[in-house]
Amino acid sequence: MAKRARKKSRRSRKTSKRSNPLRRVVRYAGRGLLVVVGIVLALIALGTVVNPPTTPYMFAESRRLGGVEQSWVPLEEVAPVMARSVVAAEDANFCLHWGFDLAAIKDAIADGGNRGASTLSQQTVKNVYLWHGRNYTRKALEALFTPVLEAIWSKERIVEVYLNVAEFDEGVFGVGAAARHYFGVSAGDLSAEQAARLAAILPDPKGRSASRPSDFVVKRTRAVRSGAATIRKDGRAACFES
Repeated sequence: MAKRARKKSRRSRKTSKRSNPLRRVVRYAGRGLLVVVGIVLALIALGTVVNPPTTPYMFAESRRLGGVEQSWVPLEEVAPVMARSVVAAEDANFCLHWGFDLAAIKDAIADGGNRGASTLSQQTVKNVYLWHGRNYTRKALEALFTPVLEAIWSKERIVEVYLNVAEFDEGVFGVGAAARHYFGVSAGDLSAEQAARLAAILPDPKGRSASRPSDFVVKRTRAVRSGAATIRKDGRAACFES
């Protein structure tokens, strides 16, 4: 009798677990999340050798505008000063961190969150694999995938992909399209001034212009040119320059 009661009790607990709808939802949600994470990790690994044909944001803008301008330019065909200008403008310590610039994050917190602290690696993850906008879910995924990107991709690859998917004007993506759009030259023929102007508009490409620079863009351009020269001299450009 006691054995039958124990068996019945165990069967009852198993049945209860199977019949609990919340438990099933959590289990399936967990499995779904693992599948999504696995797919993204596979895409990150694939991104070391395959150029992304589009991005979620670029696709959305293409649908909204009826098309976008973008042409892929290998890093070795981009003027070196362009890469240095972008790094100087967006993430001067790019060669010194593993995906997160802790000093910049501390400064941003001390400043009340009024300044950005996203690294080039974080922005590449967001641009290529996630979506734009302030969203805690996106930021959490960005924080999860950034160290993976840094572990799998080279620094040169991060800079190359970033330069080719960044938005430089409405419907204009990548340094190749931006160089033609603003200055009528190829990405390899950009001057130091032109490169600095392109880098100067990146935080707000729809509100700033590289061909008709405001006083703010002119001032920022000077700072970017100086920063690009500085990181070249002090070695902070070595990780993405051959």
